[in-house]
Amino acid sequence: MTRGLFVSLEGIDGSGKSTQSARLCAALEAAGRDVVRTREPGGAPGAEAIRRLLVEGDPDRWSPETEILLFTAARRDHLERVIRPGLSAGKIVVTDRFADSTRVYQGATRGDLRGLVDDIHARVIGVEPDLTLILDMNPDLALARGLARGSGEDRFEEFGISFQRKLRAGFRALAADFPDRCVLVDADRPEEVIAAECLARVSERLP
Repeated sequence: MTRGLFVSLEGIDGSGKSTQSARLCAALEAAGRDVVRTREPGGAPGAEAIRRLLVEGDPDRWSPETEILLFTAARRDHLERVIRPGLSAGKIVVTDRFADSTRVYQGATRGDLRGLVDDIHARVIGVEPDLTLILDMNPDLALARGLARGSGEDRFEEFGISFQRKLRAGFRALAADFPDRCVLVDADRPEEVIAAECLARVSERLP
């Protein structure tokens, strides 16, 4: 059976990844495609347990190095139980975040740890998405939206606006580093316009 397509959505907190992931999956399913919608950290039972350790609590709960290890452990469980089986079955796997978030959040903005992130990723994960849609949004607006959710999973939002601005710069740099895989999507537009572009970008990669 033909391998499926692996798509990730990335961006700063509050940029609309969850909303656009849901819209993208619904549009693909309406077109008759088999889709797996998932997220990180999480997506599998073990990974979801680790998620709670990462997204809740005090901002200084973990060091960047500890975060890298926790995210990688969750990602490995996610890869084994959800991503690989979905791709092997020929499905489109759409994940809200993947390794690029760790590269930016821990590797680029919380210390000079990008080399460590990439080394662990190569040894333990060894998989990249076929397409990464980076939702690029004004960080002031995104942060206000993220905090307004009141989800209880706002540990990274609580690092403040300067952190969110560093994240945006990190994601934009990532798009420049991996132009064949990463596409910057202007997320300061109406939701339906963003959704249409995301669907068009994915459709370009489908057989």
